[in-house]
Amino acid sequence: MGTPISEIKSAEYENTTGAVQGEPMTLKETIREYVGVTKVGITISNLMTLFAGLWLAADGPLPLSITLLTALGSSFIIMSGTSLNNYLDRDLDRHMERTKSRALVEGRLKPQNVMRLGLILGVLGSLMLLSVNALCAVLGLVALFFYVVVYTMWTKRTTTLNTLVGAVSGAMPPVMGYTAISGTLDLTAWILFFFMFIWQCPHFLALAMRRANDYRSAGFQMMPAVYGFRVTKNHILSYTIALVPISLMLYMVGEVGKVYLVAMSILGFGYLLLNFSGLFAKDDIKFGRRSFTYSIIYLTLFCLFVMIDRV
Repeated sequence: MGTPISEIKSAEYENTTGAVQGEPMTLKETIREYVGVTKVGITISNLMTLFAGLWLAADGPLPLSITLLTALGSSFIIMSGTSLNNYLDRDLDRHMERTKSRALVEGRLKPQNVMRLGLILGVLGSLMLLSVNALCAVLGLVALFFYVVVYTMWTKRTTTLNTLVGAVSGAMPPVMGYTAISGTLDLTAWILFFFMFIWQCPHFLALAMRRANDYRSAGFQMMPAVYGFRVTKNHILSYTIALVPISLMLYMVGEVGKVYLVAMSILGFGYLLLNFSGLFAKDDIKFGRRSFTYSIIYLTLFCLFVMIDRV
């Protein structure tokens, strides 16, 4: 789940059904609206990191049943969180240009139906993860709780620390994938957690720079909207400095090889250089866009090199 629930390439769902407000929707239009509140794009991007965790834990080919149950259960947990997020944020979403055309804001879906969908998906996802192992299910529930209750209902509206809270949820998918096979929170699991936890912060802060006016209008306590771009850019650089050595720890504990080490060192240096240059950028929105895009490339290649250079 990015911050929130790993918001990688998460273009928000707009009114693309073609339905005219006030007129009954067709079944196809209704299904598309429900798919919209589950934010399938966020789910798919989180599955990328989940598979990296599965791959690290597997000694050979991925076990089919565990892989399918973990992927499907995690997907349901993520879609539960995004559905409940849409339900809970509908009062403030109307004040944001980016979200004012969401189905719940414009009344194309009933709030109670979206809430029920979120709860049902959460229960189904938890049961699927429980069939894998209890630890995986607990991690899924922790991620869901942090995203829905601690992030969406509380800190998102009250403190700029909400990014750190949301990062807990976004850091869970690779750990869930890893523990689905290993069944334990060993050192590798914690490295995966802290890598994803730290990565979430510069990734989301860069995104928030582009949407600062929207967040300010809605009253969401995002750092760029509250403290401005200079403070935000300092935080982005600080998190990037912490991220690079953590990314190399998988090599230090013998989980990946030298191809991974070289690739992530180069990518990390590039990320550091970009975010350092951001301190002197005249166009902060352009910098935020570039940093956000690079963070996606960085994470995608991290997952790729984990899979191709597993020791």
